[in-house]
Amino acid sequence: MPQPSGRLLLGLAYAGFVSLGLPDGLLGVAWPSIRTFFHLPLDALGALLVMLTAGYLGSSLSSGYLLARLNVGALLALSWLATAISLLGYALAPQWWIMVGLGLLSGLGAGAIDAGINTYAATHYSARTMHWLHACYGIGATGGPVMMTSVLSADYPWQWGYGIVGLGQRVLAVCFGLTHTWWQPATRPDAPAGVPVPTGATASRNTLRLPLMWLSMAVFFVYTGLEAAAGTWVYSLFTEARAITSSTAGLWVSVYWGSLTLGRLASGVGVGFVPLSLLLRFCLITAALGAVLIWSHLTTRGSFLGLALMGVSLAPVFPSLMATTPARLGDGHTANGVGLQVAAAVLGQSLLPALVGVLAHHLGLEIVGPALCTAAVALLALYELLLALSAAGVPDAVHKKIMIEAARGQHTRVCIVSPGVPSHRQRQRSGASCTSLVRTRLHGSQWPRRSTGL
Repeated sequence: MPQPSGRLLLGLAYAGFVSLGLPDGLLGVAWPSIRTFFHLPLDALGALLVMLTAGYLGSSLSSGYLLARLNVGALLALSWLATAISLLGYALAPQWWIMVGLGLLSGLGAGAIDAGINTYAATHYSARTMHWLHACYGIGATGGPVMMTSVLSADYPWQWGYGIVGLGQRVLAVCFGLTHTWWQPATRPDAPAGVPVPTGATASRNTLRLPLMWLSMAVFFVYTGLEAAAGTWVYSLFTEARAITSSTAGLWVSVYWGSLTLGRLASGVGVGFVPLSLLLRFCLITAALGAVLIWSHLTTRGSFLGLALMGVSLAPVFPSLMATTPARLGDGHTANGVGLQVAAAVLGQSLLPALVGVLAHHLGLEIVGPALCTAAVALLALYELLLALSAAGVPDAVHKKIMIEAARGQHTRVCIVSPGVPSHRQRQRSGASCTSLVRTRLHGSQWPRRSTGL
């Protein structure tokens, strides 16, 4: 039975992810009003997006360093304060350059929140909880446009929308500050006095030496790029290249984003009953099938269904892979790994849609379908390679048992120490409990030290 403080922290994490998604949903609806207020050209938004991305990358890449020196709760409180200041600053900024500068602060805060909560959730909760956390982000991203539309429809200025969200994030900063001592690192029950799991104990350069780390980053890069490219370019493909009405195309793009949120809610329920590796393989195959339906354009309805299928299929990928980061990389690399994966995701979200835009400019909008299909197939191939590399060096019988348990959302992990590695305790960890030591030899030598997982 979770303690009251544990339930409160989980509730704060859910509220935090909703609040994290709200500003992302505000900007698109508010931009025409912002541009009119500051007398800006259409492409001026790029300056703000660059600052947001730079801040997000900076805090994501340094999250391991920060978590090794700060309590998670303290980092989250400071980060929420930063985002609250930036959003309230948007509402009060008299000049465009001030708003652009505040974008850096907003990105720094949001990146630290994303990496911090993901690290905490990956080391404390099951894959089911991680799915629901990311569904909460989708709720926020969906609610942001509704909130800003309501503000503008009531003839209030766009600043009110940012002011409301900024005040809400200030409340969250206070809540995280008051509970910052409760956000303790995960403990190892098999160790004396519950020794904390060293999630941020390794230098980033050491984490970057792991082949699995680079492969994980590649998966996150392609995944977020595929997700963003579909949401960004399919509307233009439908309306400009296929003569579909803007209202119909807009409806189905909304269905795409909504299906991502609903898919994460549903996969959070199903992840305890279906092996995670099987679920992800099936979802990546069906995502590629959805991209084929968009590309082939056999019927208009088929293209619509392909887009919805992509949304549902992609839903569990990000939270599942984030939840299994400790199993994949090991305790000491978890904080760095989460931050690097978030950074790769931000880059993919920015660069792959931009690449599709360049291709569409030179080859026409019909290139969007083949581009989505290529990215979906590449994502499936990278995931299979990640599975193979994660399983390398582990005996089949042991690996099969561990992978089945980990795939059921139990966070099972086995670390096998190789000769020459200093005396780290070997352990198998499942959720909040640890089982007996596992040591395996083949032909007289120990298996390489590694963590197995998805």
